[in-house]
Amino acid sequence: MNDELAAELEAAQWRKASYSGANGGDCIEVTPLSGDRFGLRDTERPDLAPWVLRGSVFRAFVAGAKDGEFDF
Repeated sequence: MNDELAAELEAAQWRKASYSGANGGDCIEVTPLSGDRFGLRDTERPDLAPWVLRGSVFRAFVAGAKDGEFDF
């Protein structure tokens, strides 16, 4: 990870879904980043390096979640 991205992630405003409180807090947080990228991290392990996804990948993931693609 380059220094610029590390600084951006350090200053990021992380958000999680309002639904997250209903399932015991097991969720992910997201933050928009420069260059049409998004950071994702586990709320239970914010100390670990987050995933950084291209915007197109993140939007496809969100669309799949909304469509029930990941429902068990």
